[in-house]
Amino acid sequence: MATIFSPDSKASLVLRRIADGCYLNVLWFVCSLPVFTIGAATTAMYDVTLRIAENREGDVTQQFFRAFRRNFRQATVIWLILLALGVFLGADIYVLVHLRAASTGGVAVFWTIILALVIVACIAYLVEFMFVFPLIAYVENTNRAMLVNALLIGTHYLNCTLCVFGIHFVMAVIAIRFFTPILILGEGLCAVLSSYLFSPVFRICAAKPKDEETQGAQQGDDEPVDQP
Repeated sequence: MATIFSPDSKASLVLRRIADGCYLNVLWFVCSLPVFTIGAATTAMYDVTLRIAENREGDVTQQFFRAFRRNFRQATVIWLILLALGVFLGADIYVLVHLRAASTGGVAVFWTIILALVIVACIAYLVEFMFVFPLIAYVENTNRAMLVNALLIGTHYLNCTLCVFGIHFVMAVIAIRFFTPILILGEGLCAVLSSYLFSPVFRICAAKPKDEETQGAQQGDDEPVDQP
């Protein structure tokens, strides 16, 4: 038993990660209460969990609030954009469902096709939402580049996307149908688990430009230089 619960054992590591997830969930929830700060709070949480996944974490509280302040402006702007887009898509689905129900024949088929397109847009929106805040925490870029890259990464690494979605889906099902108190872990534990999936993907994506620059430099060295 002493070996199992020693500070360096796997059991102790798992318990620490669960405790980190619980504590981060509290920080995230409190900092998200004004609603418009949800983006900054989510980014700060992933800043900490990505460090945890890469074994470079420090003081969780200090790292959280440091990341909250550092990324506040960009994360808030992107959150408000996504919030407006989410309201727009939700309203579209509501209207289209009612239009389809009130139509028949060719008109109903038309509204069904439009509804299917909007559902595809909602899936892309969900992918964007899952990736953009962890990406803000991991790299620096413009708002437009963050939004574009989050969607591209999410659609390219589908295994990661499906696993992250599965983590949140299972947590939601457990909380709603079986054990509501698990919400004390909630988004914090989901972020910890998801970061172990995000981290290798982001490392690969962040390394690509560097590799391309290296290849370009090597090619430049191989080219003959014109002598004066």
